[in-house]
Amino acid sequence: MNHDTPLSTAWLQALRAQARQAPRRPRLPLVVAGHTLGSVEDAVLGTLPGAAGLGLSRQLDARGPSWHLRAEPTEAGITAALEPLALALRAAGRCGPWRNEALAVVGAQGQRLGTIERGAVRVLGLATQAVHLVGLAPDGRHWVQQRAHDKPNDPGLWDTLMGGMVSAADTLHQALARETWEEAGLHVEQMPALSHGGHVEFARPSAEGGGCGYMVERIDWFVCEVPAGRAPENQDGEVAQFALLTREELVRRVAAGEFTLEASLIIAASLGL
Repeated sequence: MNHDTPLSTAWLQALRAQARQAPRRPRLPLVVAGHTLGSVEDAVLGTLPGAAGLGLSRQLDARGPSWHLRAEPTEAGITAALEPLALALRAAGRCGPWRNEALAVVGAQGQRLGTIERGAVRVLGLATQAVHLVGLAPDGRHWVQQRAHDKPNDPGLWDTLMGGMVSAADTLHQALARETWEEAGLHVEQMPALSHGGHVEFARPSAEGGGCGYMVERIDWFVCEVPAGRAPENQDGEVAQFALLTREELVRRVAAGEFTLEASLIIAASLGL
């Protein structure tokens, strides 16, 4: 019997379809200092108290309606305009969990244009970046983690060895190193054969902001070998437990829906499915 069949055919196709979904409701482009940076449901900004005082205006041109946020065309200016908008969305109950963590706001070519509080990115449809680590034991088994049961997103589900956002203060490799230590107590420079495995992309509705969010994210994933005798040990309280799984166990449990969508697609890619 081919144990990979449920994951490598219809089930994996369904996973990929979940990762690429149209918004639940129409969204308008969000333009900041002339850059189209995200998208937003019309009513979210249309009913936001003090919208005009925040520099927001709804405009119409040949391409249709869009929301514009007035800002100086510099990184500092765009950040200064986005900060009160994020706070206003929070006050109106239109944010995800507020973490006091700034994420980079990037343009169409990936250039950094400003920063914004993490809790506001989904409501505004802003693109984000994350990093994951697929950890292998010397015998080929896979190290995986169970997310803490009090995590705001996907509590109790299973994940790769490490997964986390790339903050505004980090490069991709800095985020990889920081998150690997915080979640697994491991130093990436001490792990053999660390390599970039690939990336997965998501564009799908988000429950944040009362269901008005939209997730646009690129996740770069890396592969490493965890040395023998170096079991992961969580440092930040965000992991319930770690486990070592054979390929067959991993495929079965991913196919059973025990892992997050992000981890499931990364694991499938890492296994060549």
